[in-house]
Amino acid sequence: MRALLQRVTHAKVTVQNQTVASIGRGLLIFLGVGHTDSPEQAQWLAEKISGLRIFEDPEGKMNLSLREISGQALVVSQFTLYADAQKGRRPSFTNAALPAHAAPLVQEFARLLAAQGIETRQGIFGADMLVEIHNDGPVTLWLEKEAPTPKP
Repeated sequence: MRALLQRVTHAKVTVQNQTVASIGRGLLIFLGVGHTDSPEQAQWLAEKISGLRIFEDPEGKMNLSLREISGQALVVSQFTLYADAQKGRRPSFTNAALPAHAAPLVQEFARLLAAQGIETRQGIFGADMLVEIHNDGPVTLWLEKEAPTPKP
């Protein structure tokens, strides 16, 4: 499971000219799901993200977590995080999980993040979304928690 985090002053998702979710200060989280991902990866990411110290304290140091600032999260499913552009000019998305596997894990991640005390909103899975981002800093981080390799 892959997450691209952007620290924002505010962000919103629009689908067909309708705002479906918006947040103030917090994190926009683009979330990609791979074939072998499970709720364990979602749990790890939710715990990691809620506790990451990437918000500035009064002295200007990144010392505070999303939880500590009472920040919000906007989760946007993004299968393109699993793009493979090693060959040719058109990326392959075969490493991304199919919607039947990915959609429930995106929902589970959002639920687990909310269980960490984070006010969490979501885009619409599979929709063509317009995402407005006011990146703060800018601060952008990549997190990945791979599924364990099965033992032979």
